[in-house]
Amino acid sequence: MKRSHLGRLAVCLCLLWLGAYVLASPPPGGYHLLKTIPLGAAPGGGEYFDYITVDAAARRLYLSHGTEVQVLDADSGAVVGNITGLKRDHGVALVPELGRGFISDGDAGQAVIFDLKTLKTIGQVKADHDADSIIYDPASKRVFVFNGDPKSCTVIDPAKGTVVATMALGGAPEQAVADGKGMIYDNLEDTNEVVAIDSRTLQIKSRWPVAPAGQPVSMAMDRQHRRLFIGGRNPKLFVVMDADSGKIIGQPFPIGDRVDTNVFDPETGVVACSTREGTIHVFHEDSPDKVTLVETVKTEFGAKTMGLDAKTHNLFVDTSGFGPADAASKQQPRPIPGTFHLLIYGR
Repeated sequence: MKRSHLGRLAVCLCLLWLGAYVLASPPPGGYHLLKTIPLGAAPGGGEYFDYITVDAAARRLYLSHGTEVQVLDADSGAVVGNITGLKRDHGVALVPELGRGFISDGDAGQAVIFDLKTLKTIGQVKADHDADSIIYDPASKRVFVFNGDPKSCTVIDPAKGTVVATMALGGAPEQAVADGKGMIYDNLEDTNEVVAIDSRTLQIKSRWPVAPAGQPVSMAMDRQHRRLFIGGRNPKLFVVMDADSGKIIGQPFPIGDRVDTNVFDPETGVVACSTREGTIHVFHEDSPDKVTLVETVKTEFGAKTMGLDAKTHNLFVDTSGFGPADAASKQQPRPIPGTFHLLIYGR
């Protein structure tokens, strides 16, 4: 009787171990192009594109596109509206409880407020030149605009549409994330650091080096397990950081040239980063202390910004056609006006 009981116990433990192993194992690869959506030129000509913001609940995509933000249906890809009158926009932060969105306009040095239903502009808030990454922090109920060249952050009360404070960061900020509990993390690309900000007191709590990566630009977060996923441009490495101690976890992974965006899917454990050379590096968080490279997906040159649909788990990147580089001026290849398009990848 005792032997039989021990045998059953051993079988149960074995099944539990196997189940845990299956959950920890990386999912199969297989991200592939589902659809290409041509979108045309922005008002005023030229071609520039930056952050992609996905509102999975409302089924909308917000695409930064130079002098406009194009708003698409997340399921059909149809254009549902355009927010125009911008100079050079970068990102979009959504505040659903107020029915408002905020756009960082770098060349205008401001945040533009718009109505989420009508997509009409309803106000502006002064930020600073090169207003770039922008996020809404639900813990403090504030919008944070990160100004690159001035190395500062403009903090906005979204209900009043006024500036709460301007913070000196001591470095040039890039993509930022909020943990939902009152901490905000951002990359400082020129000092090779991550800065941790208390969103209520507006105090910088920590500065952590990202070595062996350098020039950190892209960031995503596993809020449950307190992990930051960081992409650096020089050296070109993907690293995982403990969001409480700043410790680098595990080994770095090489990535493509000019990474610009990271995303994390808490339901699937997928972490992905997109690069300008035309690659999406897909990782899987096997455990809080282990990340595995699943696959590298070839996209198109210039497709460096990305959004994640939490409902379908699809990845969105956008880019344009590019002309040859000007050898005499040693410039990068230039986007061709009127060729802007969205690429949708799924499994």
